[in-house]
Amino acid sequence: MSAAVIGTALVVTGCAPVEMGAAAIVGNQRITIANLDTEVTNLSQVASQYPGVVQLTATQETQEALSWLVRFKINEALARQYGITISPAQGANGLQELVNAAKSEAEANGLTGVTRNEIMAANGIPPNESSELGRYQAIETQFIENANGGTIPTSSSKQTALDNKLEHALCVAAKNLNILINPQFGRMNYATFLVVSSPVTVSRPEGPATPASLSGLAPAC
Repeated sequence: MSAAVIGTALVVTGCAPVEMGAAAIVGNQRITIANLDTEVTNLSQVASQYPGVVQLTATQETQEALSWLVRFKINEALARQYGITISPAQGANGLQELVNAAKSEAEANGLTGVTRNEIMAANGIPPNESSELGRYQAIETQFIENANGGTIPTSSSKQTALDNKLEHALCVAAKNLNILINPQFGRMNYATFLVVSSPVTVSRPEGPATPASLSGLAPAC
């Protein structure tokens, strides 16, 4: 699967205002809190069907769902920038590509019979967003093909070079979107394109303060 799927903007989110009712602002588009609540409910309901397999806390469900809503918009911005258009068939193929890869990995680890919904929920993706996930993967595949003259690279060195090119292009796309995350949900980590918890500053245990991690606070591009 895509590294972002299976590996599983702003310098400090709290310093920039986010519009009332918005969980995030990506470019000129709002991800509303109501929209996020709906997606978290969808994720939670499906995740509950796989106890012991999908183990996400309520906070993780919220942050993962928001992360994916933001990621989808970043990839759409990448597609616009590079003139990439994705047909429904390409989106369906992209989704199947991810599902097949995840199933193969699961089987290699002794797990059989995994379903698409199980795979998506385990990766924090609301299963009702399957078509968006397919577009997400298809955009990345098309970018790689275009950068390689219209074909998928066959050598590992070429694949690595193109993966790095894609990573940089995604970073630039995200940077240009001036992403704002509502501080109640955390902050954007640009190294992983994940919404992560902000450091607690109101109270902390006694003793020397541990410096908050600055990893991924701003785009490295």
